[in-house]
Amino acid sequence: MEAVGSGVPHLKLSGFCHQRINNSPEWSPHRMRAFTCNAISSFPYLGEDSQRSKQPLEIVSVSHHASADRSGNFTESSFQAPIKNRHLVGKAFFSNKACAFDEKIMRMPLGISQERVGVLLLNLGGPDTLHDVQPFLFNLFADPDIIRLPRLFRFLQRPLAQLISMLRAPKSKEGYAAIGGGSPLRRITDEQAHALKIALEEKNLHANVYVAMRYWHPYTEDAVRLIKKDNITKLVILPLYPQFSISTSGSSIRLLQSIFRKDAYFASLPISIIESWYQREGYIKSIADLMEKELLGFSKPEEVMIFFSAHGVPLSYVEDAGDPYKDQMEECIALIMDELKSRGIANDHTLAYQSRVGPVRWLKPYTDEVIVELGQKGVKSLMVVPVSFVSEHIETLEEIDMEYKHLALQSGIENWGRVPALGCTSSFISDLADAVIEALPFASTTSSAKDTSKDADVDPVQYAIKMFFGSILAFILLLSPKLFSAFKNSVI
Repeated sequence: MEAVGSGVPHLKLSGFCHQRINNSPEWSPHRMRAFTCNAISSFPYLGEDSQRSKQPLEIVSVSHHASADRSGNFTESSFQAPIKNRHLVGKAFFSNKACAFDEKIMRMPLGISQERVGVLLLNLGGPDTLHDVQPFLFNLFADPDIIRLPRLFRFLQRPLAQLISMLRAPKSKEGYAAIGGGSPLRRITDEQAHALKIALEEKNLHANVYVAMRYWHPYTEDAVRLIKKDNITKLVILPLYPQFSISTSGSSIRLLQSIFRKDAYFASLPISIIESWYQREGYIKSIADLMEKELLGFSKPEEVMIFFSAHGVPLSYVEDAGDPYKDQMEECIALIMDELKSRGIANDHTLAYQSRVGPVRWLKPYTDEVIVELGQKGVKSLMVVPVSFVSEHIETLEEIDMEYKHLALQSGIENWGRVPALGCTSSFISDLADAVIEALPFASTTSSAKDTSKDADVDPVQYAIKMFFGSILAFILLLSPKLFSAFKNSVI
């Protein structure tokens, strides 16, 4: 991923954040409460080629505490002695700031009630009707964070997106038809936004909550216009993805950067981004509650294999671009299993990745292959946990509930269960509200500097030329039976 903006590299791993000061080789370690807030950053967090570093880092964690002054603002106190040595290997990516909270200071700062606070929820989006499927898929595959082409071939992005969306639309329509003719994601996200607004009011914070979908209505641009119209004075951006990935949260935030950079209003608006929140106690316990309840539906709960199925990403995102998604997913599952063990639940568990597309290598193991292997090993009871999804949509309702359930029963698994997505679970929504309140004191303004390299990409003459030649290539693929067949087999 080639991201825009600039920032200071830091590593997020195991609940600790380490911020580099300018270009100094020294690291300024900040203690982070493992279940409170994984990372809150100021807006320009992605830097050009920021995900490309693969330098292993050995980290020593140092305790660092904060306190609140009389005005309710957070201040930093002195470092204490090292509390724990952690020899961790991870990948760095960019952020300007990283902030930590202690339980004793988790309260709303004075003066926040006088602000016009906005909360922007980010999500993927989905087609409302079968007619929307093909244009939705075009928007998806036209995103350079979804299909990452070399710079030399980026003029092919939109023609290829058009071709791929046309090829995949018939199969995708079948899936959406099976779940009622469209995605429920917009309705569920709107319900979550309403529930979050109420939860914030119960915590004495009045805020407007907006929904921004990346690939369908309401588009990110629509939400941005509403925020500006309402004259919001402080904004918290909250992706509805527990774990960060450059293809989900990163793509939406990158789009927001490009919009905000061109608007003086947003350049001067204090903004906080909650980049990921998979470690939060409320989230972990909410999932554990649903899992515990689902286990009770089996005749022999202690024999059930717990199967975490997460959305996959191409392997190159992790190995070449430094995407932290895999590390965060594995740590998230470890935290969930620790919580279950504290409740006396010690079932075996496994993790696999679903929803791969195309001929490239994706994160392994693959969900469908693992299901078959488990059946061959004699597993009779399986409970699937859609760990990367907080809302029901096609990947839970059709891919898991229909395709994978059918595959499991064919593979010899006799008892099937699936943990529902968190949706509007009260404990989950309350924890998101806490995350918003915690983020507010660290909102800061963004840079209004333009990225000239991106401006060059939208030159109308160059754009027309690129689209012309890209369309010719797509037309050749359509006319050549052999090329078309090979291409179709690689994307479906």
